[in-house]
Amino acid sequence: MPEGPELHLASHFVNEACRELVFGGCVEKSPVSRNPEVPFESSAYSISALARGKELRLTLSPLPGAQPHREPLALVFRFGMTGSFQLVPSDALPPHAHLRFYTAPPGPRLALCFVDIRRFGRWDLGGEWQPGRGPCVLLEYEQFRENVLRNLADKAFDRPICEALLDQRFFNGIGNYLRAEILYRLRIPPFEKARTVLEALQQRRPSPELTLSQKIRAKLQNPDLLELCHSVPKEVVQLGGKGYGSESGEEDFAAFRAWLQCYSTPGMSSLRDRHGRTIWFQGDPGPLAPKGGKSRKKSSQEAQQGPEDRVEGSSRPCVFSTQDPPSPNKAPSRTRRAQRGLPKQTTAQVPEGTSLQQDPEAPPVPDKGKRRRRPATSGRHRTQKIKADTPSLEPEGTSAS
Repeated sequence: MPEGPELHLASHFVNEACRELVFGGCVEKSPVSRNPEVPFESSAYSISALARGKELRLTLSPLPGAQPHREPLALVFRFGMTGSFQLVPSDALPPHAHLRFYTAPPGPRLALCFVDIRRFGRWDLGGEWQPGRGPCVLLEYEQFRENVLRNLADKAFDRPICEALLDQRFFNGIGNYLRAEILYRLRIPPFEKARTVLEALQQRRPSPELTLSQKIRAKLQNPDLLELCHSVPKEVVQLGGKGYGSESGEEDFAAFRAWLQCYSTPGMSSLRDRHGRTIWFQGDPGPLAPKGGKSRKKSSQEAQQGPEDRVEGSSRPCVFSTQDPPSPNKAPSRTRRAQRGLPKQTTAQVPEGTSLQQDPEAPPVPDKGKRRRRPATSGRHRTQKIKADTPSLEPEGTSAS
């Protein structure tokens, strides 16, 4: 799932790829998308992007002399589980390109596409950031830190620190892999009470006798949790434009996978939090660990699987994949499905009304109801129908997220 660094890299890609391009015509939306139409048309306009936390603002600006005369239009995107931007030839659109901006002639016609395989991504017209989101951990560090420490009385900090880190009102840009990496580096149990962890930072003041260089050195050598919420995402950004340009591929994912120290790595344990998201950690989970929860350790065999073999390994393979789904002629027929005992294919429904108090792009895991035994019937034996299992909306499978 795209987190703050991925949104930042997406904005960088859009700005670099579209810097010299002139777009023209209408904005085209796919008929299957539930997002709003974009009522914008101009004979010549430019596109720029700005990221903040887990949102990206795309601005369409008409050039001087463009017709019809109109004001710029801004859209704010939230990438959901698989959103990304791609620039492609207009006659080679990728699957699941749900919003398309075409370049104007002369020259080869290109299309900037918002690609979203699972269709949990959203865009809103008007350019306003989603109300309630806190300052960006990457670009607004001082405001972010002040916002957290000023609001420690909020009930969100009664929760385990691993759950508080997904609350976008305070940690805008932090997601599942980032929270695991941050807590692991400080050896903080994920189910320690958030307020207990953060209250100590209110008293942390550098000695006035230290010089500026000494203060900076001390901060780099002994960062606290809020500082790591800023510096760890920056490390991911410095890995490069993974997945947003023509260079995306297995090599890019390998660099990200090598960077991971905790998330879905061998020897680490995992538990599901209150929202059904898997948190990876090492050692004691902490006093607020779910009762009856069984910790699961990552095996080295699982770690050797590539991104095409598993979805749980990281958010990145899921984010940047543009692989086509199996073609209809390759899908098993109903007869073959019945013979193999396969469930019918179902379509995952888009969740409504997600809250900022958990990672808002992560759909909740549906509760599994108890199966009732079918009463015995007499007479002719009826052919048993194969029922499809309830599709899990958990983005990273049953063991990781």
